[in-house]
Formats: sequence, structure tokens, C-alpha cells
Amino acid sequence: MENRINEIKVSYYGGDHIKKAPKIKLSADAAEILFFQWDKGVLGLQETFKVLLLDRSNRVKGQYELSKGGIHGTLVDIRILMAVALKSLSVGLILAHNHPSGNLSPSSADRETTSKIIKAASYFDIKILDHLILAPNGDYYSFADQGILY
Repeated sequence: MENRINEIKVSYYGGDHIKKAPKIKLSADAAEILFFQWDKGVLGLQETFKVLLLDRSNRVKGQYELSKGGIHGTLVDIRILMAVALKSLSVGLILAHNHPSGNLSPSSADRETTSKIIKAASYFDIKILDHLILAPNGDYYSFADQGILY
């Protein structure tokens, strides 16, 4: 009988450049960073869900693309999202996804997913600072600005 098991490693390579990383003060700051990073070729084609990972000073540690779906939606695996947040030792997250149609109104699924993520993150003392919906034309909708981040 062999007693060999898999080794699991947890690592994050941040470095000193975090001191120069952009700091999020407003939803517009996050939207600007996300638009710059987003693949413009798919912004109006298929829905994608991303997250900005933040440190205690709201500096952006990095971005993670959680899922890429179809025209009408994408799946969000909250376990993977929490694993990424924990692995990077992030204390704040900004959620983001695009609506290829350009309609910025959050759907009931958008609201429900946000609520589930907020609940899951609260168990780890991770704060969800905003959820942005991006449109191909550069406009965005902020859950925080609209007071519906719950």
C-alpha cells in the first residue's frame, strides 16, 4: 500500500510594486481600470465576470477573470472567487461583469449573485466594495453608487 498524497501549495507573488498600484476611491476609478484591462473584442460579444482584488488601503493587488459566458449570462462559482481572494490575502473586492447588450440595469440574477458573494465574503472578513456592470460604449452602473450593495 502506497501512502503518497498530493501536495497543496498556497502562494501569491505581490512584490513591492503594490505601493505604486492604483488606489480605488470612487467607482469611476474602478471602472477606468476595468475598461482599460478588458478585452474590447468581447465586451459587446459575451458576458464576462471579473474581480479586482484590493489590499487594506484599497490599492489594486490584481485582477482575476472568474468566468466567460455567453450573450445573456455567465456562471459565477463563489468557491473559486473566495479561493482567489484568500490566496491573494485580499481584504476588499470589486466585482464586475459586462452586459453585451449595453443595458446597464442589474437583473434579478445580478442582484442575487451579488448578495450571495457578500454573504460568503463576510465569513472571511472580506468586504465587497462595489459591483460594476460595464457596457460596450464605456458606460457603467455601480451597485454602491446606487445604494443597492447588500
